[in-house]
Amino acid sequence: MNLLDEDFSNNKENKTKNIIKIIIVFIVLIVIAIIGIVSYMMYLQGTVLRVYVNDMENADVKNLLVFENDGTIYVPVRAISSHLGYNCYNGEYSNRSEDNSKCYVECEGEVANLTLNSNKIYKLNLEEGSKNYTYIYMDKPVKAINGELYITTDGMQKAFNTTFSYDQPNNTITIYTTPYLINSYTNAVLDYGYTSLSDTFENEKTIIKNMLVVTDDKHFGVINATDGSQILECKYDEVRYQESTGDFIVCSDDKYGIIGIDKKTKVNINYDSIELMDYDAGLYLVSRNHRYGVIDLNGNTVIYAENDQIGVDISRFEENDLKTGYILIDSLIPVMRNNKWGLFDTDGNQLVQFEYDSLGYIASSNREATNLLVIPDYNVIVACIDNRYTLLNASGEQPIKAFVDDIYMVISGGEKQYLMTANDKTYDVEEYLDRLGVLESTSNDNTSDSSSNTTTNNEENNNQVSNTTTEENSEPNNEVQQNNVEEQNSEE
Repeated sequence: MNLLDEDFSNNKENKTKNIIKIIIVFIVLIVIAIIGIVSYMMYLQGTVLRVYVNDMENADVKNLLVFENDGTIYVPVRAISSHLGYNCYNGEYSNRSEDNSKCYVECEGEVANLTLNSNKIYKLNLEEGSKNYTYIYMDKPVKAINGELYITTDGMQKAFNTTFSYDQPNNTITIYTTPYLINSYTNAVLDYGYTSLSDTFENEKTIIKNMLVVTDDKHFGVINATDGSQILECKYDEVRYQESTGDFIVCSDDKYGIIGIDKKTKVNINYDSIELMDYDAGLYLVSRNHRYGVIDLNGNTVIYAENDQIGVDISRFEENDLKTGYILIDSLIPVMRNNKWGLFDTDGNQLVQFEYDSLGYIASSNREATNLLVIPDYNVIVACIDNRYTLLNASGEQPIKAFVDDIYMVISGGEKQYLMTANDKTYDVEEYLDRLGVLESTSNDNTSDSSSNTTTNNEENNNQVSNTTTEENSEPNNEVQQNNVEEQNSEE
């Protein structure tokens, strides 16, 4: 080989090496670019919110969420209901209407009522067939956005019986419905050594709190859903979860008591039945030997179990829009003993003796009349003795010191009017109570003078009003009292 050939060979080798270096550099740059692109895409994915409902990504639900500046997340009640297995309607469940300031969501086992500006959710268990509602509270009230009702994610969990978790570092929201979770834990229950889950709707809701009510085909207990550890031993004939309190009503040998999730006995297992009356008042209805009483959340006696009945059947007063028959006008407990009704307050003080034949007016001959139990804006209850009617207020007193022939409701054009009749004359109850100053009587004890003046000025128009402790009485008072005297004289 001569020198010319050797130089050519060296140049060729150098060019090849340079090309290889360029290729290597290019490959490295491509790899770096790919890594950068992947990292950027991962970053973008991390900044894009992802929402999963029952382990399926759901862009529709993501688009429904409204993020407030304080971090609160709101969801539209109607729009999200179908994604969670519910139907949503305007108005209230017990009072169907197109009122868009209220709505109710419904599934097979339960109805939840929501009202604008209220953080109270009224729930009705459809499995039990009761007309009495229970209730729970959301963290914030229902609000309206563009004419639609919105609730917070806390409200969503409670109204729709779901879980909600927000993983902010990964910008991921996960929502699970109760039916999906129950199905997910069916096999785990077998692994934990139990036969099945309790299939009552109230008990299924324990999964939201990471608990399961289980059975071995003979008895019931409560376990931790994650690891199967016992919360309540599987030894009870019946277990019923109380969503409002978070406790469990348990039954053993036909006797009922209450045990908390901390395993502490709150009410001894010695009652024939137990039912939550009102969460805010902290009261339970109990029975022994077919006699009924009231206890508080700690098992202390409020009303002794010696009564024939506690609470009114509100199914007879559907137009009154009552949520419970156990506590009326927020503070009075109707109690019947020896076929006579009296009234207690929520502290157990008897305000009205057992002297009334019934509570409420049941329409019969008057076709326009509707059954009536309470006049809500005035916090009065209709009561009856010997087929004559009067009103009782929250103190157990009669704002009208008289008994009339009828006190009832009429509904025309969707508007409710409350009327009373005395000696073939009809009076508007609300107008009459206004003239008596009933609404002011709780804060102003000096209504008698103005009432007496009003009586004098309106006597010709049958608008007589006076303080009921004076000698002057309104026309229905005079007429009825006169009739009562005549009846007493005739009996004598």
